[in-house]
Amino acid sequence: MPDLTIKIEFSGGMELLFQNVSKHTLQFPAHNAEDKKSTLQDLILYIRDNMMTDKKDLFVDKETVRPGILVLINNVDWELCDELEYELENNDEIVFISTLHGG
Repeated sequence: MPDLTIKIEFSGGMELLFQNVSKHTLQFPAHNAEDKKSTLQDLILYIRDNMMTDKKDLFVDKETVRPGILVLINNVDWELCDELEYELENNDEIVFISTLHGG
């Protein structure tokens, strides 16, 4: 099966973890290593392992995004979309927004 085109955006300070680039477009495998449809968790782990060079703990904690990071899937809160188990679809837009700020 062909790869999926996934648009990713980081904001609220998250872009600092990605060389100040807030928008990315990825070609992502439609199926994971277990030959199941790729999920949001597969994408999160890919981002951690392939797009970040340091401070990975500011994005991921125990195989999921850290508390304080809002995740939107096609402009919908991921809590309404099966969170980590959401099966990725072609042209999905995934947004990660940090809600934690210094003061």
